[in-house]
Order: sequence, then C-alpha cells, then structure tokens
Amino acid sequence: MQLPNNIAFAVASAFAAAVNITAATNASESVCTATNTFANGDFVEYTGGWSKANGRVFRVKAVSGTGFTIEGLDTTDTSLFPAGAGAGSVRKVTTWVPIVKVTAADISGGDGKFAEVPLLDTDMPVSLPDGFTSTTVALTIADEPTAAHHAALKAISDGVKLTCLRGVLPNGGVLLYAGYCSFNESPSLSKGNVMAVKATFSLQNKVVRY
Repeated sequence: MQLPNNIAFAVASAFAAAVNITAATNASESVCTATNTFANGDFVEYTGGWSKANGRVFRVKAVSGTGFTIEGLDTTDTSLFPAGAGAGSVRKVTTWVPIVKVTAADISGGDGKFAEVPLLDTDMPVSLPDGFTSTTVALTIADEPTAAHHAALKAISDGVKLTCLRGVLPNGGVLLYAGYCSFNESPSLSKGNVMAVKATFSLQNKVVRY
C-alpha cells in the first residue's frame, strides 16, 4: 500500500530510429533477436505482430550482441502471443522531458466491457467478456508557459505523434502510458485558484507496470 505523493512524471519527446526484430520468443520474458544497440534500462516502444504488446513501451534487460529481453512481457500463452508472430521493430526513447508541478492525474477507462446476450430458453440474459474500454490519463499542470514540458507537450500534440507518459513512484515503481497526447495550453481561470493547463494521453494499449 502506498500514496502517489512525489510521483515524478516525464514525457517522451524523441525516439531513435526503429531497430528491426527478426524473432521473439514465447517465454515468461520474451527474448528478441536484433542488431542490438540498447543498454539495460532503456525504454523501447514495440511494434509488431503481437497485438497484446503492440504500441506499448517496455524496459530492456539482459542485452547481448544478438538481442535483448523485454522485461515483464510474458508471452507464454500462444493463444494471445502466436508463436513466430513477434517479429517487428522497437524504437528507443532518447529524450524524457520532466513534467513538473502536476496538481492532479486523473485516469479513466480501462474497465472491462461485456456484451449482453439474450437467450430464448431463459428470461435471464448472460454477459460475455468483450474486451476493455479505452483509457485516458489527464494531467492538470500549473501553468508555466516557459517550462520545458510546456513546449514539449505542445510539439507532441500539434504533431499528432505517438508518445509515452512515464510516472516513477517513490518506491521505484514505474508506470508507462503509451499513446497520443492532446495538450490544451489555454489555462483555467478560476478566482483564487492557480492557473492550470491540461495534457490528456489517450492510450493505444494497456499500461505497463514495473
């Protein structure tokens, strides 16, 4: 049990060129074959044949001359991660810009969806799992137009670029939210309250936690 106090947010403002993955194993932590240019602890965005991993940002570990391990990506279930389908590419995050003076972080969505199915032989319909609702993370940030994060968020939003929001908790835990960012730089104007702007991240897949 912990409080979110002192969480440190940062946004990915730049990525390196994509590195091709020629193969990826089905394992408790998938091992990728690639011309490795990474170091342990790098963060990479995966694009490939595994839809459960596609568009998410992961941490790299156990690098070697021929590849690397994607930390925490359990691909042992071949019904979710078909064997031989993990080839694709990864992009390394090269620049993280700290987002300072966040006053609130509101997360919505990500809940399970269910389809109601009426049955002819009963008056009680059944509900079948139908995936999850889309997730958004909305940061309310004290308005400082000269801050580095302000320019970074504006550029990412205006360019409609895929990015990643990273949150580092006081205990070292990491939250990675990958998707599109929309940044409203028009500040709130409420008497007696600090002027604030809002950055909303629309996730393209599930959060990655470490």
